[in-house]
Amino acid sequence: MNVARSFNNWRRYRQTVTELARMSSRELQDLGINRADIHSLARQSVAR
Repeated sequence: MNVARSFNNWRRYRQTVTELARMSSRELQDLGINRADIHSLARQSVAR
């Protein structure tokens, strides 16, 4: 994997974590997401 792709993946991971972390517990619950799963979901979003 090249440097630019790695950086873009990291940036997308951080953006996903930030957006989900800003949501209230109620909003996350409505989406079926547990707060403890945020980092795992962000990693999955980068892998796609």
